[in-house]
Amino acid sequence: MNIIDSFNQIKQKIENSRTEIIAVSKTFTLDHIKPLIQHGHKHFGENKVQEAEKKWKNIKSSNNIKLHMIGSLQSNKAKKAIELFDYIHSLDSEKLAKELDKREKQLKKKLSYFIQVNLGSEEQKGGIEIDNLDNFFKFVTKETSLSVIGLMAIPPNDTNYERYFSQISNLNKKFEFNQLSIGMSNDYMTAIKYGASFVRIGSAIFGPRS
Repeated sequence: MNIIDSFNQIKQKIENSRTEIIAVSKTFTLDHIKPLIQHGHKHFGENKVQEAEKKWKNIKSSNNIKLHMIGSLQSNKAKKAIELFDYIHSLDSEKLAKELDKREKQLKKKLSYFIQVNLGSEEQKGGIEIDNLDNFFKFVTKETSLSVIGLMAIPPNDTNYERYFSQISNLNKKFEFNQLSIGMSNDYMTAIKYGASFVRIGSAIFGPRS
């Protein structure tokens, strides 16, 4: 099955939802992604600033692409990230929030942000611990002018991801956000059931990564 067939099959499955597909193009070459750009799809996800810059810098504006930073972001890459991306899904520290706020003002550009939540307190994953979420939300809303639109989470790799989706969905409602970034190639239909407004789909569209 080619990329467009795979994409259309997913679109068909989710057509009754308000969900946008972020086509996760990280590690794939521009030649591999081009059919989907030419098909008119706008939302693409990358997880490294350097790779995204090489790939998208010259074609982003002419194709009206909306670029999503879905990987961990270090504060020393904040300026480049602001220049390049439209959405950042991995806001997870006060230091990063302050740096992004400063760079937005310098560059006179506004992005949309998701606070990443570490649902399973996993050391290898970024994200704010649930116990610290209230304080972080207060900090971002009082001490910065960042436009935070929702929460993002990647559930732990166990079989019961549905309970994590339920948990993040309830937290999202608690903060009265109207956007939610959850769900990937293997679980996006369940994520949509719990209110995902963006799902991050890579291999189900583009095939396996080498």
